[in-house]
Amino acid sequence: MMQLSHAAAAHQKPPSILSLIGDTPLVEVTRLETGLCQLFLKLENYNPSGSIKDRIALSMIEAAERDGRLAPGGTIIEATAGNTGLGLALIGGAKGYRTILVIPDKMSQEKIAHVRALGAEVRLTRSDVTRGHPEYYQDMAARLAAEIPGSFYVNQFGNPANPIAHERGTGPEIWEQMGHHLDAVVCGVGSGGTITGLSRFFSRVQPHLEMVLADPAGSILVDYVKTGNVGTAGSWAVEGIGEDFVPEIADLSRVAEAYTIDDAESFSTTRELLRQEGILAGSSTGTLLAGALRYCRAQTEKKRVVTFVADDGNKYLSKMYNDFWMAEQGFTARPAHGDLSDLISHRYEAGEVVTVGPNDTLLTAVKRMRAADVSQVPVVDENGKVVGLLDESDVLVKVHHDPERFNHAVHTAMTDRLETLSPAAKMKDLLEVFDRGRVAIVMDNDKFLGLITRSDLLSYLRRQMPS
Repeated sequence: MMQLSHAAAAHQKPPSILSLIGDTPLVEVTRLETGLCQLFLKLENYNPSGSIKDRIALSMIEAAERDGRLAPGGTIIEATAGNTGLGLALIGGAKGYRTILVIPDKMSQEKIAHVRALGAEVRLTRSDVTRGHPEYYQDMAARLAAEIPGSFYVNQFGNPANPIAHERGTGPEIWEQMGHHLDAVVCGVGSGGTITGLSRFFSRVQPHLEMVLADPAGSILVDYVKTGNVGTAGSWAVEGIGEDFVPEIADLSRVAEAYTIDDAESFSTTRELLRQEGILAGSSTGTLLAGALRYCRAQTEKKRVVTFVADDGNKYLSKMYNDFWMAEQGFTARPAHGDLSDLISHRYEAGEVVTVGPNDTLLTAVKRMRAADVSQVPVVDENGKVVGLLDESDVLVKVHHDPERFNHAVHTAMTDRLETLSPAAKMKDLLEVFDRGRVAIVMDNDKFLGLITRSDLLSYLRRQMPS
């Protein structure tokens, strides 16, 4: 089908899906240990693009339309950790605007693919630089907005329509769903809109309600709340919350308690939420839930507490829900043996190694390599013995003159000159294998343990860095 231009889309009625923003469900946690408290989750993953940020995207775009900052044919520009970008891409596309998003490179590929599929343009930039650097994502977005005529720089961190979405929408919804009986709300801070808007609303209807901050380790916000000082930020892997500065719109004056949650606890808590409660949530939910559980378990009297499933976990399947990613990043630990087997990322005995048989076709081998995102596979016979190794270059040599050869058997293209090492081999033996341009096949006598690639060695060395 032909894709509509931005101008043509602007003359059409926005899709009905936008009417589903907000009014999200609230469910009680029933299997996690919450001490004396009742803990409820506001399921913001039920919004159309899968996150709480749909609320502020709609609020900020409509406010800009009302005051003339965003006119028909205009361009929406924003610096975003991903979810605000999804909301802006959805709503901007529905209303016929061009949308440009500046996204730090630590964001999940699922989020990036999603915003692109919605029609937004993506500018990836560095996540290891701070404010004032030309590649810092907010500075880059502001620069693009100054260069592109007719553009509207959303600036969620300083846009007053951001907290208004929660003051007028999220807060009243929670209040009604909780039957006007609520003692604490646990929030994170990305732009600061949620905690600010809810603070404003509950200061009117429930002045004694406690606002609780859950913040990633490395962010400066917990220290700021406790001391009033803005310290030096570190780094963290959780997406969407935590900051190296205090956002302009963030009002943290009503925060009664604040918890620092490290990445490992955030990720393990999110995975536990899926196992125990059946809720597939994003990484920031782990931070919020871990903070809420700490708060609940510390109470000496029963309280009713709300926190958020801020976004959907489908955006993190390649990261925090991927066992190999978790191990590679050092968030889960395998038993150490003190030998080269500790460098194996994918272990054959555990069924983690993608293999082919010698009589499989080259087409089958290529499909398996593509699906697993690897460039070589061991060739294992019916007795479990490694008889060869096939990589992309072997296949290319075989088929580049005649694509029909994709139907030939793997053994016609594989190499049987294997570089095998025992687990007891030395690091210098491994490096010599790499110097010969090979991959190391680790064998414990006749037992195949797995492969060690350069990437595996780099991951292992990175995990040895002091934290």
